[in-house]
Amino acid sequence: MQSTQPEIKQRIEELRKLLIQASYAYYVLDAPTIEDAIYDKLYRELQDLETQYPELITPDSPTQRVGEKPATGFTSVRHNIPLYSLENAFDVDELKNWDERWRRNASPQENVDYVCELKIDGNALALTYENGILVRGVTRGDGVSGEDITQNVRTIRSIPLRLNLDDIEIENHDSLQQIEVRGETFLPLDVFEKINQERLSSGESQFANPRNATAGTLRQLDSRKVDKRRLDFFAYTLQIPGMDDAFANNQWEALELLRKLGFKVNPNKQLCHSLDEVAQYYQHWDTERLNLPYMTDGVVVKLNSFPLQQELGFTNKFPRWAIALKYAAEEAPTRVENISVNVGRTGALTPLAEMYPVQLAGTTVSRATLHNGDRISQLDIRVGDTVIVRKAGEIIPEVVRVLKELRPENTTPFEMPTNCPVCGQPVVREKGEAVTRCVNTNCAAILKGSIEHWVSRNALDIRGMGEKVVHQLVDKKVVNSVADLYELTAETLANLERMGQKSAEKLIDAIEKSKDQPWSRVLYGLGIRHVGSAIAQTVTEKFDSVEKLAAAKVTDIEAIYGIGVEIAESIDKWFRIEANQTLIERLQNTGLQLVETQPAPSVINQKLAGKTFVVTGTLPTLTRDEAKELIQKFAGKVSNSISKSTDYLVVGENAGSKLAKAEKLGIAQLSEQQLLEMVK
Repeated sequence: MQSTQPEIKQRIEELRKLLIQASYAYYVLDAPTIEDAIYDKLYRELQDLETQYPELITPDSPTQRVGEKPATGFTSVRHNIPLYSLENAFDVDELKNWDERWRRNASPQENVDYVCELKIDGNALALTYENGILVRGVTRGDGVSGEDITQNVRTIRSIPLRLNLDDIEIENHDSLQQIEVRGETFLPLDVFEKINQERLSSGESQFANPRNATAGTLRQLDSRKVDKRRLDFFAYTLQIPGMDDAFANNQWEALELLRKLGFKVNPNKQLCHSLDEVAQYYQHWDTERLNLPYMTDGVVVKLNSFPLQQELGFTNKFPRWAIALKYAAEEAPTRVENISVNVGRTGALTPLAEMYPVQLAGTTVSRATLHNGDRISQLDIRVGDTVIVRKAGEIIPEVVRVLKELRPENTTPFEMPTNCPVCGQPVVREKGEAVTRCVNTNCAAILKGSIEHWVSRNALDIRGMGEKVVHQLVDKKVVNSVADLYELTAETLANLERMGQKSAEKLIDAIEKSKDQPWSRVLYGLGIRHVGSAIAQTVTEKFDSVEKLAAAKVTDIEAIYGIGVEIAESIDKWFRIEANQTLIERLQNTGLQLVETQPAPSVINQKLAGKTFVVTGTLPTLTRDEAKELIQKFAGKVSNSISKSTDYLVVGENAGSKLAKAEKLGIAQLSEQQLLEMVK
């Protein structure tokens, strides 16, 4: 440090200041002050100087946004201040009920102001700054604890690495030693569309919506990948421990303070002086939100006064002084042009309504699932019908109802096919099931689905074997079972579309590495009905080789904690099929791990024994089936309906009537994070 020339240090500080100001103008104000080429030149100059003088690198330097090395994982940390969720209202009448409730709990109020902000459909973050420098970024998690993703948060250009404290009028800046900022990170719609197009081109599955894409991006271990996604951020809450009133007396002033500190604040906020103004704001954005460059699913209404907020406080889940006024799931009429039937990996036939394209919740919808034959009968849906479509949870398009008064003449009821639309073999519908299935194991659709499942992340995790590659291999009859994957050569793969020699060699290497996956993953990859990843792990703890499992009786399998008779019978039935026995022999010959190399635990975990759980809503990381499997793995019981005997309701986003019934019965609620903590 002593030998560093003073003019070098001064130049580095000048460059940082220029680049920070330019970045703020570009990403926050959307008003660029310098050309991109000039910014790049200044950035390279700073980068070169910091390379020569590494002792002068500081964490708030623009060059330090993206980490060079991927993280090994994320750690769970406790929030300094709980990150509460919001109570929901779905119309103006429910808003008025909320207003009456808080007034009953507060001292008499006159001239109450409300701050209205658009509810961004993204992921909440808590940012901690010490002495003006960003030191931590944490996800919401369960509101009490979240994941530390600081390395990824630093890549978001609208989040300042250093706060602009120069414009804050205060005598003693030491009182700002720690500041916490809450806000929502999100993907702009144009960026989301671009990401999905890239994923489609590379054979990857597309993200269902911007919120899911944002969540998946934030959990990337390599911050360089996060940086490429170009996430954005709106700040909405400022916490200064012990000094809330020193800089802002209310929420409106706090938003202005956040802007001065260098944050991007949603410009579409509004200070309302009455509940009628709030209602007008809500109704205005019900239609105008479709013109926004990002997704929003409602309006957040907050009492403006900080003293009033402090007086009202919190329930055990929500602040009493704020509410989310949600918009109803968007619906739109369209016409059914065809009803097709898709065949999945288990042979399940799923009818799909192919419709005239319609805009719904910011995306173009042209297909919607009809679930099964029973659902078709209930709707009495026909080709040519005008139907009302909506997005369930603003994710999955579904047909709500048929406008039969607009039905054309001479339409005929749709009937599920009696033969598989892919292989032509007869289909069956087992007693007590709503699903019709193709049972031909040589069906191309079942084969494609089976291979896609085998190569998936939770199974054998064969990177590079995407949907397009799988379909080509099956269509060209190069692969007729998962065992054939292990006989592929780089020369064969190189002849596929969009597959060069180098990519082919990498894929062969990935196939070879999959032989090291444990027996539990192989069992899951076989795709036996009702056997998810958690169930596979439980079963292999008891039966540590394929020979032992194949020889097991139904009663032996059923005796495992968390395994019911349905699962046991499904496993037994699978191993009795001659074609599956041949498959196992072939997989053994490839060198796959069909024996558990780790000793099985002597005692099966019974942490959830005697407890009954119900799962509802969309969980942050687990699918509903994965959550159920996890509960069953630890000896818990899973039910589909709420009753007095239910011990816990595991709640995700967009929870429905089960949540209301659980609250009425006083049943304990768990977030996904709390469930994971129970079995940790």
